[in-house]
Amino acid sequence: MAELNSLLDELLESWEGVREGLIAEVENIPAGRFDFRPTPEMRSVRELVQHILEFAMMMTGEFTRDDTNLQRAPWPKLLALYARPAWKAKTKAELVRLLRGQLREGLPRFRARGEVALLQTHKRFDGLSGTKHAWVQHGIAHEEYHRGQLAVYARLMGLVPALTQLIQG
Repeated sequence: MAELNSLLDELLESWEGVREGLIAEVENIPAGRFDFRPTPEMRSVRELVQHILEFAMMMTGEFTRDDTNLQRAPWPKLLALYARPAWKAKTKAELVRLLRGQLREGLPRFRARGEVALLQTHKRFDGLSGTKHAWVQHGIAHEEYHRGQLAVYARLMGLVPALTQLIQG
């Protein structure tokens, strides 16, 4: 990324860094292990990556609207407005490609809205009003949270997480 000249630049740099780390964790898990789930109640690797994508697609779609309203539809319908590509992706290669592509397509959409959009308010899931800046921070935290889950999944499969590999050199 170029020099950071604005709050929007810093926010998007943060999202890029988190997404790159997330992609590294996904790439670390062998394609043949994407059906792994720690317990029957938990998401598989594939389902977890699809969930990360559906949320990011919805976040990007809603942020770049003039009329952002996270109560415009019930949660499943709101996701369906944006997430079909995530639901269709099944293989490791498709999911990694979609993780990269969604970020590559999302960044210019955020930049086109400009820094002023970060200060705009919208209706949150709980019905209260909040800024779009807080919403994007929530989306970044969401990806980081699930990145941690993928690292735990890797450990449970006997793998060394990608971040640990990076630290260890």
